[in-house]
Amino acid sequence: MTCASASAGALLTTRRSEALVRTAITIFVAAALLICLPSWAPTLAVTTATTTTRDGHKDFDFLIGTWRTRYKRLRHPLTKSHDWYGCEGTSVVRQFWNGGANIEDGDLRCPHEYIGGMTLRLYSTTSHQWSLYWGTKKRGLAMPPQVGHFDANGVGEFFAEDTFAGKPIIVRYKWTRLSGDHPHFDQAFSADSGRTWETNWSTDYTRTPLSVKSVQST
Repeated sequence: MTCASASAGALLTTRRSEALVRTAITIFVAAALLICLPSWAPTLAVTTATTTTRDGHKDFDFLIGTWRTRYKRLRHPLTKSHDWYGCEGTSVVRQFWNGGANIEDGDLRCPHEYIGGMTLRLYSTTSHQWSLYWGTKKRGLAMPPQVGHFDANGVGEFFAEDTFAGKPIIVRYKWTRLSGDHPHFDQAFSADSGRTWETNWSTDYTRTPLSVKSVQST
């Protein structure tokens, strides 16, 4: 064996070890979250999601992988403001349960703010709905989850009741796929029971073949 082949073998072994460690961490985090979630079953979340019988357990497969992300955020939601600002970030999305669940480990680097966040997505084979749980390092897991599904055209909408500035609102997540391999996400608030919506957050994803540093190491 030459020195070059020995070095290549050692490098491959190191990379495989690092991949196994990352996978183990992901599974541990997902398992810990699942242990804490039974009291927040999807049926308890008040949503405006329509019913469906369509099998959608593979509907988030397009999001699996490593991404560069660009964010637009509305500085003052529900105030008729048009003051937007941008953020940059990375996301790594890994699936389990044969596509019926995934976890996204991501970050946002905004002006004067850094956010380390994650999203756990779980599919119910009973209701054919997805439940989306969003959390950050600073605030922990937000409840209740967003609940909904994708339609036959590949557009996903997910809803939950919440409060903002002390007032009741409905939060809507909307997933679409732009031309090429470019997932797009919007978050909108409604303060009038879903009659009108104001988008306050959008994200564009660009796939990258390069590994990005895990948020946990920053």
